[in-house]
Amino acid sequence: MAVPDFFVAGAPKAGTTALHAALAQHPSLYMSAVKEPKFFLTDGPPPAQGGPGDAKTYREHVWRRSDYEALFAAAPPGTLRGESTPFYLYSRPAQQRIRDQVPQAKMIIVLRDPVERAHSNWAHLWSAGLDPIDDFLEACGAEERRTAAGWADFWHYKKLGLYGEQLEHLYTVFPREQVQFFRYRTMVDDPAGTLDKICAFLGVETGLITELPRENVTAHPERTLRHRSMARILRAGTLLPHSASAVLTDRLERRLQEGGAPRRPLTWDQRRALIPYFESDIKLLGVVTGEDFGDWLQPRQESGGMVGARPEGQRQARNGKPRDFLAKHRRHGQPG
Repeated sequence: MAVPDFFVAGAPKAGTTALHAALAQHPSLYMSAVKEPKFFLTDGPPPAQGGPGDAKTYREHVWRRSDYEALFAAAPPGTLRGESTPFYLYSRPAQQRIRDQVPQAKMIIVLRDPVERAHSNWAHLWSAGLDPIDDFLEACGAEERRTAAGWADFWHYKKLGLYGEQLEHLYTVFPREQVQFFRYRTMVDDPAGTLDKICAFLGVETGLITELPRENVTAHPERTLRHRSMARILRAGTLLPHSASAVLTDRLERRLQEGGAPRRPLTWDQRRALIPYFESDIKLLGVVTGEDFGDWLQPRQESGGMVGARPEGQRQARNGKPRDFLAKHRRHGQPG
């Protein structure tokens, strides 16, 4: 049975797309061409509807076992197979399904400052024209209503960052020696060291991959009448039948982000407003891991993660689509 040996299981907007692309360059690792197949999120077909754009994402789920196993069928003998679905950390049922079906699997977790993660999450959906709320804190305030209405997990800006609860549960499902977590900021500041730690954890040769490509970088279009109008059309298009909506929404999303400025960093006022929501969970995370995450409760000199101009020609990643990560980064002169 062709199933993964390891998972990049969390968290969304914590550099998992870049990490997936980097690991794909290691000769002893085989990463699925579809990043975020989401197989273990459901026991069968995913929901059909949700918030803006959710139906399109649900259609990309690789939920049939034969299709999922086919993602790993071409893995060369002796290589370790991996996939990256960062919602597995958030989903307790997904954690249990993985344990039941792949009990020996190793789990890789990237933990990003939860306020920064929430801001990046909102910026991703707003710049794509999907979130109609152009104020970060106001969008966070809409989370409970959206959750109650059945919007997908990617709209859970705050809850996705409750890592203490999530890791506490994961450690009841998998033994600690099968789980490795590290900070997103460490991965950004020391990619070579982080990648070596991951390779050592997986039991493959270290020193072969040293860089993280700039993947899934969010642009930030200006709040203009043009953006609001096009985004309104795009959101309406996501409600049309698949055959009618796919081309329209893809084209509109490209137009929305053309010439978009770099994503704006988080402000201290925004950060201060959300810290109380995360405070108790950050303390729980310290207890669960034995590490101090108290800096996440403080002002930050740098926020927003890998901000900066999006690489030329890059679009917001559609992680449910097949991609040749290795060939792409060889073309762009990356290691591998």
